[in-house]
Amino acid sequence: MKPAKFGYFRPETAEEAVALLGAHAGAQDGAQDGARVLAGGQSLVPLLNRRLVRPRALVDVTRLPGLRGLAVTEDTLRIGALTRHADIETVTDPAVHTGFPILPESARWVAFPPIRSRGTFGGSIAHADPCSEWCLLAVLLDAQLIALGPAGTRVLDAAGFFTGRHRTALAPDELLVEVRFAHRPVLAALAEYSIRQRDYAVVAAAAAIRLDRWGAIAEARIALGGVADRPVRVPNAEKALLGAVAGAEAFEFAARVAAEDLEPPADVHGSAEYRRELASTLVARALRQAQAKGGPQA
Repeated sequence: MKPAKFGYFRPETAEEAVALLGAHAGAQDGAQDGARVLAGGQSLVPLLNRRLVRPRALVDVTRLPGLRGLAVTEDTLRIGALTRHADIETVTDPAVHTGFPILPESARWVAFPPIRSRGTFGGSIAHADPCSEWCLLAVLLDAQLIALGPAGTRVLDAAGFFTGRHRTALAPDELLVEVRFAHRPVLAALAEYSIRQRDYAVVAAAAAIRLDRWGAIAEARIALGGVADRPVRVPNAEKALLGAVAGAEAFEFAARVAAEDLEPPADVHGSAEYRRELASTLVARALRQAQAKGGPQA
């Protein structure tokens, strides 16, 4: 199957792209929706070919200036929306590896090298797959998402950005231009399970902890993907870790608390109970891996 007929536009600036999105935002007749943004195309093109989406227009943003790259400024990591997955995986900036190592480490979980070489960070965020590694880490680390619209830029928190499966708080005439991470999760890890290697995760878990001088957990963050229609934090499990000595006993207890708070969907990959069991296993694994990054003293 091939895509339905659509108009194609390749703007030269982000402002021009926003104007095109706005011009086609209301062009909906039930059979086709308005405009779609084409960045890396690794998620969008398969949907087009299967006619799961039928836009009247594609706005190709691949050559827009200034929307690519990683930079650490004033303790905040800024990632341009058009940054490739592979650019994050291979980044050499020591400030990224020192303050935000979870991001280049997690890039290897994103599909296969050919997809990582073309797919974009912002495209994955805007696609809002509940199992996406980048969406999960955005929620875990309270990322800020910068959207450009007709009235200028606005900042959206990750907690409110994802509104459902493949749904975000972006307006039809807004373009995601940058993602900012201010939380520096030195001890953090991501663990996931997929039916086939590098396929979409059935369930994914990410954890970040901070230990005090005695090895007790002073801060804990846990986020899960594949257990709801968007990535979610599990605050009860996070609270269960506070003050506990980092180790298997505390991690297993928090993992059980996390699973008990979930109401995951059942699908062809398994029942709700199966996903809870996966979630519990992966939370404990992510916590162990995060602790291990602190060395023997952790």
